[in-house]
Amino acid sequence: MKSMLNGSAVFRIAVLAVGLLTAAPAFAQKVDPEVMVPITKFVNAFNKGDMAAAAATATPEAYIIDEFPPHLWTGAKAMDAWATDYGKNASATGVTEGIVTISKPTRYVAEKDHAYVIVPAVYTYKEKDVPMIEKGQLTISLRHAADGWKITAWTWSGPNPTAVKTTKPQ
Repeated sequence: MKSMLNGSAVFRIAVLAVGLLTAAPAFAQKVDPEVMVPITKFVNAFNKGDMAAAAATATPEAYIIDEFPPHLWTGAKAMDAWATDYGKNASATGVTEGIVTISKPTRYVAEKDHAYVIVPAVYTYKEKDVPMIEKGQLTISLRHAADGWKITAWTWSGPNPTAVKTTKPQ
């Protein structure tokens, strides 16, 4: 089949594509570092096992969706209830040494006193002494209050965890 594009048209399309690809970072919205404060505090508190400090990053009426039952926590003390259920689930499944690491946001939207942030996240832990890894993301909504930004809702999503492949020295 004969091409309907001549060399000049192909060149213009290629230049346009390169221009769009290199200009994309210019369109990225700068993330307000203050919006990231409660997110970072939440993750750091979780990693230390300080669930009270983790709960302090959220509004009392927070909504949470996570992968273990009952999967949804809402209303006053939602973070506390989530932390209790996380502990019960970890005990029942043999989960220990849970650590979450987050990366730079892949999406950030903010208007006045509300923000929406998606951060890639990796949850590593041991399940019955087997090292596990779960790559996912946290999707978080926040509201600015008199005492700063607070998490109003968050959800964890991602594929099933997998065992970490380790190589044994021979």
